[in-house]
Amino acid sequence: MSESGHSQPGLYERRRRWNRDKELGHQSLSGPGRDRDYVPWDRDRERRDPVEEPMGSMMQKTPIILAKPPAERSKGAPPPAPAPAPAAAPPIEKPIVLMKSREEGKAPAGATETSAQLPAAVAKVEKEGQRPTQPVYQIQNRGMGSTASSGVMDPVVGQAKLLAPEKMKHSIKLVDDQMNWCDSAIEYLLDQTDVLVVGVLGLQGTGKSMVMSLLSANQPEEDQRTYVFRTQSQEIKERGGNQTSGIDFFITQERIIFLDTQPILSPSILDHLINNDRKLPPEYNLPHTYVEMQSLQIAAFLFTVCHVVIVVQDWFTDLSLYRFLQTAEMVKPSTPSPSHESSSSSGSDEGTEYYPHIVFLQNKAKRENFCPRNLKQMHLVVDKIMMHSHLKYKGTLSMLDCNIFPGLPPSYLDTEVNLFLLPSTDTDADDALPRAAPSSGPLFSLLPGYKGHPSFPSLIAKLRSQIMSMSRPQLSHTILTEKNWFHYAARIWDGVKKSSALAEYSRLLA
Repeated sequence: MSESGHSQPGLYERRRRWNRDKELGHQSLSGPGRDRDYVPWDRDRERRDPVEEPMGSMMQKTPIILAKPPAERSKGAPPPAPAPAPAAAPPIEKPIVLMKSREEGKAPAGATETSAQLPAAVAKVEKEGQRPTQPVYQIQNRGMGSTASSGVMDPVVGQAKLLAPEKMKHSIKLVDDQMNWCDSAIEYLLDQTDVLVVGVLGLQGTGKSMVMSLLSANQPEEDQRTYVFRTQSQEIKERGGNQTSGIDFFITQERIIFLDTQPILSPSILDHLINNDRKLPPEYNLPHTYVEMQSLQIAAFLFTVCHVVIVVQDWFTDLSLYRFLQTAEMVKPSTPSPSHESSSSSGSDEGTEYYPHIVFLQNKAKRENFCPRNLKQMHLVVDKIMMHSHLKYKGTLSMLDCNIFPGLPPSYLDTEVNLFLLPSTDTDADDALPRAAPSSGPLFSLLPGYKGHPSFPSLIAKLRSQIMSMSRPQLSHTILTEKNWFHYAARIWDGVKKSSALAEYSRLLA
């Protein structure tokens, strides 16, 4: 039989049997074996009918077409090459893709270069993954010098930064006797905002340095030669001189800055200028004009950089002192604005201008000054004189709240100003007071005589507590730290010395 005659019936027979088995829903277990018996026929069929060979081969190569070769994979943008890497390290899958896309954007290279740079990219991404914890570490090491670069903090350096600054034992110069600014005070300042600045003004010999020393660091029973602000010695008192020149600086451990100043309108400074033939600045022609302008510069400076200004006087009252305060308020520098504002907002400048609290301290007060009737008259006089002032001269300090006058109700004073009375510190006066007569009984004879006011230590303690509890408003439009306050005060002092308002007032005096 010919080859075609033998193969044709076998083809039809196999197709018919396959269709019948499919319809019946079962397979013959001998089918695959029977197909393998016709291996010679299949070889002949492949030689005769080559059209069916691509179909069989395509069915077998379908998985290879879905997975592209490496050469085609490097050309495609959406599916990048490093597919196995995410399976090995899932957390850095996206960073690897991003880093590879940057590398491809910067320098387009072949697939071999990309695969060679992959370990370096993975290491770089791992370093970038640690960045969220790095800023805290860098901030702690900032300013540490070599320790910041090495990444290891020196325990000695860290402990030194945590320590408080050195405690001051005596005052230092903020402004010297030549009216020049001094930078030594910044060594005692910190970068914190909870600070209170207290200044003092007064005529010569009223006890400014003594009051500031007792408010800051000293006690009344201590020797005055150990006070942080030097007081007048007996020799200086006898020749009518002044002790403080310029502005002295002292800061306590409670972060309260005290500024002691030279006496305003001082006759001893004027006498020193005249007798020693000191050269006056070219803008001043007469010595008394120079002395008054110095006093106005100091007062205007305190009105700008202090939260509280204490005005000390030893008798009630000097009208020229209040006139001087109003003049200093007039020439006071304006509060610096955070930005250059337009002239249309000049109407609201008065509301944003800064003015400090003013405390009128009656030092060396006598017994009759503590009489309720006289006390009420003193409050009325100060209120009438200062009624047109923008300075905060009432509402922040009260002697009635200190239990100094326990029998007086709070409504006793119609208008209570910031007025405080301090008696004399002479201890001899207490011994000279008459004691109770022995006939009144043995108990009363041991009691001291009636003074009319509490003791000096108790009153200075009440004054200290009232001043330290005063509000601390912002001195400028931004919150200032201690060091920022120092730079701000230096700029204000330079502006006061070059003030056009003070120069015009000096020209009118001449």
